[in-house]
Amino acid sequence: MQDILKSIEKATQTFGTTWPLYAFVASNPLSGYEHMPFDKAAQLASRLLKASTYPNASEFKAALQRNDIDNDVLLNCLSENQLFESSGFYLKQMLAHEQNKTKAKYGKLDVIMSKWLSAFLDEGLAEWQMPNKEQGFYKAWKLLAVFDASLGKKLITTLPETSLEAIKIVLDKNDICNYQAFFEEHMAALSGWVGYIKHRENNASLWNQSFPITMEDYLAVRLSIAQHIYGKLNNVEAPANNATQFKLKNTWLKAWEQTFQNNLIAAISSNNKVTRPKTVIEAQMVFCIDTRSELIRRHIEAHGNYETYGYAGFFGIAMDYKRFDTNIISKACPPIVGSPYLVTEKPNPEQQNKVHLFKRQKQQGKAMQYVLKRLKNMLPSSFGFVEGAGFFYGLSLIMQTLIPQSFFKIKTKSSNSHEDFCEPEISYNQGCESEGIPIALDEKVAIVKSAFSLTGWQNFAPLVLFVGHGSHTTNNPFASSLDCGACAANPGRHNARLLAKLANLQEVRDVLKTAHNISIPNETLFIGAEHNTTTDAITLFDGNVPTSHLEALAILKQNLAKAQKTATQERLCMESGSIDLALKKATDWDETRPEWGLAKNAGFIIAPRSLTQNTNLDGRCFLHSYNYKQDKTGEALEGILCGPMVVTQWINNHYYFTTVDTDKFGGGSKITHNITGKFGVLQGNGGDIKMGLPLQSLKATDKELYHKPLRLTVVIQAPLKRVENILKKHHHLKNLVDNEWIYLKILDPDNQNLPTSYTKDLKWQVL
Repeated sequence: MQDILKSIEKATQTFGTTWPLYAFVASNPLSGYEHMPFDKAAQLASRLLKASTYPNASEFKAALQRNDIDNDVLLNCLSENQLFESSGFYLKQMLAHEQNKTKAKYGKLDVIMSKWLSAFLDEGLAEWQMPNKEQGFYKAWKLLAVFDASLGKKLITTLPETSLEAIKIVLDKNDICNYQAFFEEHMAALSGWVGYIKHRENNASLWNQSFPITMEDYLAVRLSIAQHIYGKLNNVEAPANNATQFKLKNTWLKAWEQTFQNNLIAAISSNNKVTRPKTVIEAQMVFCIDTRSELIRRHIEAHGNYETYGYAGFFGIAMDYKRFDTNIISKACPPIVGSPYLVTEKPNPEQQNKVHLFKRQKQQGKAMQYVLKRLKNMLPSSFGFVEGAGFFYGLSLIMQTLIPQSFFKIKTKSSNSHEDFCEPEISYNQGCESEGIPIALDEKVAIVKSAFSLTGWQNFAPLVLFVGHGSHTTNNPFASSLDCGACAANPGRHNARLLAKLANLQEVRDVLKTAHNISIPNETLFIGAEHNTTTDAITLFDGNVPTSHLEALAILKQNLAKAQKTATQERLCMESGSIDLALKKATDWDETRPEWGLAKNAGFIIAPRSLTQNTNLDGRCFLHSYNYKQDKTGEALEGILCGPMVVTQWINNHYYFTTVDTDKFGGGSKITHNITGKFGVLQGNGGDIKMGLPLQSLKATDKELYHKPLRLTVVIQAPLKRVENILKKHHHLKNLVDNEWIYLKILDPDNQNLPTSYTKDLKWQVL
């Protein structure tokens, strides 16, 4: 039995994680292949998953016509790979060999499995829950399978007690010799469901604690049904060899990427030669490294003497967050990071009237939702409810369609936000405990110091904003994918508010000054804020601002409004009415593309803002502030590479693979989405659960790309030896660059900032 368990474990590692809709985190669907070169991984995954892992030939052709692929660069790449014909010749060859998707080998089996998985994994959407779920997936299915007409009683009488025994019976009956390959084939058929089972198992899901499902359960049910339906099960077939086509596509992809890299390095080098006059900085703002921050930062800097920084959007606080007046706790830091802290909301005793109003509105809203749900779903009342409420629902639909902004204002005009009367409180994480132990002073200091150290902060303006970000969309199952990935697909406002509060504490400032030589002026005030990435509006949580700063704050707000106007004009390509259109996109229930999220991402720049300021990077780059002069030990850079760089690689590969095969790695079209179990979507009424973004988040039309599928290019301004030492120390980082999952470019200040490219095995080439 141990060899079966080991084979299941190894097979499971081949597949990525499928995150639920309410915490949709971008991740590399081929994360299990990162130990091998990208081109080899692309071939193996394509064969196993029956998926495209490179852009198709028509997309390469379009990129060449747009000059996104420089023809000279392409010819050089072809020549390096001993391909000496013209680009047109190889285009025709790729077009002639484009493969049609092969039909699913186990079509009927996939349909049956999807039905049972949907029923068991449901998280409260279904009115009637599947019985016996507490016994686990295999045992619950075993008790109910007799009622499945597609299976019959004959199967049930032959099933053993445990899932592992069921798997062994199938393996023995079919003389399977390569267990891992056999398991991988049956996992690959429904890789989205498999990815979600991984999520439930690996992330200590409360649902999985109550209703457990394991990969052994999944395989036991699937293989038992497969044996019953198909009889003899075969070993995995040897894949067809299309190595030449993979080589061609890999070469064209590299040419596309090198063209982007050449343009990026040229833009940065040109900007670096510009001399800027020194001015008195009136305010500083720290934004998430998110690519959507690049646009708004550029426009804010253009409307005043402002300085902006880039920092991972959870602001270095490894925390869970508990909303006010609920028991719901959500993660508010990267999934790869633990959450030693819990942040709660403490009401201001002087504003009890707002507290009571907030609670009353919440109670009324919950009661109304419960009554409406019961009326719609209970058999005795459902038909009468539809007849009686039809007029009001019809009116609501008309308003949402014709005047979505007005409808939204009417719907929310009486609501208030808990941020108006609450202050965030940080304690040690004790799960659902509402009263935790406050964290020690040295830990508060460490959180604030980290923000200044990693961004290379030197001087402080009178006003400093920590700006988290969140999105506002309507009727969007993938809404959380537009929030902050660094906050586990939640808005970053909670982290921003907390960091501002900690930085304002006098005891924290005193220790920073005496122990770390970081002197914050008395007049410096830190304020939490949030950037709405759909509308580019910036909300300030400024309820406790002293009168001494009100005038400066009023001027800042005026300029932020100006920045919103010019930013939306650029983003939406219009001179007037851009804010209204952005608001409409945020509130319109039938808007398919409310915003583009992180689409177009292709670069990650780790450097001072001076390296990119006044350069239009077209929202294609993550921007993390870093000053190598202040990081003598390299510790700050090490933290950036081990954390944010790894996360941006996840994001980049998520967008890459969902673009090249939106059906397999993405979410398909929104038009036929069917929400299942509150956690995922299906296309239509069955099949595999979708693991990635929908077509409308990636393409301008069904055929025209919006996101350009390129691997991440990381540009760092730092001494080359410092970067090299970090790669030597962290093997997983060296793997990513050696295996070309990301590209690494260094602007080495010890060598006149000459661009230097990482090749392999700690070797470098000056560009």
